[in-house]
This record gives sequence, structure tokens and C-alpha cells, in this order.
Amino acid sequence: MDDASHHPAHPHGGSFPKTQVNRVKRVPDRGRYDKETIYAILDAALVCHIAYVIDGRPYCTPTAFWREGDHLYWHGSSASRMIRTQAEGVPVCLTVTHVDALVMARSGFHHSINYRSVMAFGTAHKVEDPDLKLRLMDNFIDRIYPGRSKLIRQPNKQEFKATTMMGMEIETASGKIRDKHVADEEEDYEAVPAWSALYPVVQTIGAPEDCARQLPGLTRPDAMEDFVPGARLDDVMAKTYRRRFGG
Repeated sequence: MDDASHHPAHPHGGSFPKTQVNRVKRVPDRGRYDKETIYAILDAALVCHIAYVIDGRPYCTPTAFWREGDHLYWHGSSASRMIRTQAEGVPVCLTVTHVDALVMARSGFHHSINYRSVMAFGTAHKVEDPDLKLRLMDNFIDRIYPGRSKLIRQPNKQEFKATTMMGMEIETASGKIRDKHVADEEEDYEAVPAWSALYPVVQTIGAPEDCARQLPGLTRPDAMEDFVPGARLDDVMAKTYRRRFGG
């Protein structure tokens, strides 16, 4: 049985072997294969894109996800084409990207973006066991909002039936990171009078807007203390991940 309790959040180190599938071929020095780096990029992300094929045509679907050990999980409507296709056990490629900066150079060729990204490969499978499915539904909520599954009602029969939990074991993966300032051709520094710079890009948490029908006397749970206006979203997601899964 594919039991989430068997997947430690942070397995002991190690790296994914370089293969024809996961090897970074363009600017290979930016490639990362160690699990520590790859999992840190995944755990700081909220949304991934999952690529798969239906009847010979490629599709790529954005969705929320999370990691437990060497497994990735996501969910969707039981009626969705994506879920129905993936439930048959098809190969998928799951990717995430963090945009960290815009880089303005002295030529179009050297304009760039600083980023952290991961491509993870595996075979999708449907979570069939109802007890595991319910635990994963709680884990999905708690991964984003620590402790919240204990405060809200459990899914009713219709909600439970309408939701399919999907997962995949990471068979192989690679990360890729660009973290450089402006890097022009040497002659362009003096010959091209174009103002050049690096613009950091940060997605931040805003101030909460209470529900108009909030019951009186309710305050933000202590477990969500990382949700501070102005906090970086990727930092908050990394912290909430550790609150739920440790490490």
C-alpha cells in the first residue's frame, strides 16, 4: 500500500543519478541533482505544472501539490480529464519554477531571468485506500495552513467522492538554478550606452481580509504565525512545510 506514513519528509541526503531523462544539457553547470536542493525548491513552491499526454497530444496542467519523502501528491475533481487520464498510470513530468530576478543587459542575447526550477519524472497513480486518501486531504490543507485540518469540518460524502488524490514516486529529477547579475560581452560594457540592472522579484503575503461573516472573538491560529504581511511566499511555504512534516 502506498502509505504516506512510510514517506519521511526529508530522506537522508543522496542525489538522483544523471540520465538521458533528467540531465541538464543547456548550461549544465546550473544543474542540481542532490535531493537537498531539489526538495528545498519543491517545498517552497505552492503550484506546479504537470505535463502528460492524451491521445498523442501533450497537456500541461497547473495545480497545487506537496511532497512527502520521495513522493509528490496533488488532487483534482474526479470528473476532470486530467485526473481520469493520470489515474490510468501514465508517465508525467512535474515542474516548479521560482522567479527571483529580471536581468537587463546590454544586448538582447544576455537579458535573462534568475530562477530556481525542478523537473521531476514519475508515473502517476490514484490513491485508492480511503483512510490514506483522507489523511492526504488533511495533509494538503495542513501543508499550506498548519493545523487547520483540526479546526475545520471533515469532507462530507459527496466532497470525498468528488475529490481524487493523485501521487507519484519521484523516479528521477533535476534542478536548475540561475543566480547571476548582469553578464555582458566585455566590449559591450564600454561600447553600449544602455542602462543595465538587476530587478529582484519577490512574491509576498498581503494583510488578511477577514470573512464578512466571521464569528466574533476568533483570531489567527498560532500555527499560522508565519503568515505575516510582507513575508516572502516561498519562505512561508518552506516554513509551513516544516511545521507539518518536520525537518
